[in-house]
Amino acid sequence: MDAQDLKVFEAVARAGSMSMAAAELHTVQSNVTARVRKIESRLGLRLFERTPKGVILTAAGQRLLPYAQRLSSLLSDAQRAVLDTGTPQGALTLGSLETTLALRLAPALSEFAGTYPDVDLCLRTGTTRELLDDVIARRVEGAFVCGPLVHAEIEVELICQEELVLLSAPGATALRILANSVQPPRMIVLRLGCSYRQRLEEYLAHRGVPAPRVLEFGTLEAIFSAVSAGLGVTLLPRSLIGPVIKPGRLLVEPLEDGQGLVQTAFIRHREGYRSSALDAFLKSIRRHLGRALPNAT
Repeated sequence: MDAQDLKVFEAVARAGSMSMAAAELHTVQSNVTARVRKIESRLGLRLFERTPKGVILTAAGQRLLPYAQRLSSLLSDAQRAVLDTGTPQGALTLGSLETTLALRLAPALSEFAGTYPDVDLCLRTGTTRELLDDVIARRVEGAFVCGPLVHAEIEVELICQEELVLLSAPGATALRILANSVQPPRMIVLRLGCSYRQRLEEYLAHRGVPAPRVLEFGTLEAIFSAVSAGLGVTLLPRSLIGPVIKPGRLLVEPLEDGQGLVQTAFIRHREGYRSSALDAFLKSIRRHLGRALPNAT
């Protein structure tokens, strides 16, 4: 096998079909099909099972995929390193929690965009679980997530600490709502994989609160509106009050014994290429947060 073989194999595995992989590789389906058959013939093993809806990996294909992905990332990083003259430019794709973007990154983003107009910055929001997956798969150069976080493939740097607080509608504290609920209380949260959601579930379980009903929303504003309307309670950073949530709109209640303290960290793949654009971005974040982030290597 050579690099091109693995590139075609990885594209087919990711796309789930020969035709979609061909479109991505800017070739025709017959070329992709012939290449895959040639690889399988050399190995003496089938890498894909053909189905009416496309292809799925065999056990052998699943074993080969991580190596193909690693080579693809390595070749991409090699090209980026050669083209990187030291002047921040080109694509920079990062990930962030929605709360971190709203609270911590906005001023730095404005400064960075003005200082480095040749950098095409793309910032994706997601849950900690989604962003971790993105970093491991190298879909992003790095991401701001909720810690603590330990993984063999990533570097983690603490950037700040947040205090999570219970939020409920004015007029009744969240703890009173939880304690007096005849029916299981409603928990207003982001989608599965959100670290704040997990913290709230753990907090309620520790207090012996019956398994809550979950109302899941896609944005912070939707959560604020639902909680303000008395539909349930949520757990979010106190620092949202003022910059994002109008004071008085929600009732704020701290958790006892420091249970609400959480870390916000920047993570990146240990083996991923660190571009000049990323270094410049992190320097801008340092100036605004006044905290140490990963230094250039």
